[in-house]
Amino acid sequence: MKTKIGFIGLGLIGGSLAKAIRQYYPDCEIVAFDKNKETLALATLESVIDVAATSLDDNFRGCRYLFLCAPVSSNRACLRQLSRYLDEDCILSDVGSVKSGIHQEAESLGIGSSFIGGHPMAGSEKSGYANSRAMLLENAYYVLTPSDRVPPKKIREFQEFLQGLKTLPILLDAKTHDWITGTISHLPHIIAASLVGLVRDTDTKDERMKTLAAGGFKDLTRIASSSPVMWQHICEENKENIARILELYIRSLETAREHICAGDGNWIYQLFEQSRSYRNSISETSSGPIKKAYAVYCDIIDEAGGIAAIATILASGGINIKNIGIVHNREFEEGVLRIEFYDEAASRKAAELLQKYRYIVYER
Repeated sequence: MKTKIGFIGLGLIGGSLAKAIRQYYPDCEIVAFDKNKETLALATLESVIDVAATSLDDNFRGCRYLFLCAPVSSNRACLRQLSRYLDEDCILSDVGSVKSGIHQEAESLGIGSSFIGGHPMAGSEKSGYANSRAMLLENAYYVLTPSDRVPPKKIREFQEFLQGLKTLPILLDAKTHDWITGTISHLPHIIAASLVGLVRDTDTKDERMKTLAAGGFKDLTRIASSSPVMWQHICEENKENIARILELYIRSLETAREHICAGDGNWIYQLFEQSRSYRNSISETSSGPIKKAYAVYCDIIDEAGGIAAIATILASGGINIKNIGIVHNREFEEGVLRIEFYDEAASRKAAELLQKYRYIVYER
């Protein structure tokens, strides 16, 4: 009998998880529901899912694993509807960025022994099933937050299942998870969105800030392009932690302002030196909540066919391009081409290939 796996929501994470399961567990049966009928049609066409459910119905009965992949507040609302379809062998999980609320809801419904909170620490500034891919989860930490009522056997089984998807499962309690992600994921998104808003609101009439915004600004604010609906729900669900974290961050900015106004050069140096040292100590070998961009910058002559020539070289090397475009203003050169790839291996291979053809390449 085939292992049956259910999905509620096939967005970026749900779609990537379903694609990874189809890749590494090809014989399983996948049933999915999504409010977007076009998403279900595409997932069926791509043979990612076997059954496209039109509602939360009997199609989800008998699932060995059942994943809630809708926005965090919607996941909580789905629990009550799904509880009738759970049996004692089912492992119910979610992929939300906030865990405490959904754990409380599961306990109140009496399904705490079946629920293992989950959060794959991977993502993208892009959203939706169209941007999902199996490799998004590869080498990503996958946080699990089981309650005390979940049998250890179930936890071990779920860990092994996720390891089979090339993820790195790690156990945390729900409260610790929400504080950590509030600091390393939720706060950076708020900072990015607020910084973009500051530039927008203080820009000159002819939008010179927007025109001159270079690599550093774009790298820092890339995640401001994330789904507004998703981040609205996350901030509402984790508001107590985020409020405390924002208070600490604002206090750190005020301290920086005081030392800068005082001309305290030694303190300013230490700020950048210590932050550089700590940042450089963070491993690049695993994915995080803010997905790294793999890009190279290449000097290009401003002439017809210049981009096409580079694209042809990369295509001949079997390298897929995620995004490409001319960068007119950067920190170190003018007239360069920014080429983004799906992974680090492709980025390195592209740099070597372009250098072979005597292009000047900058890696970042």
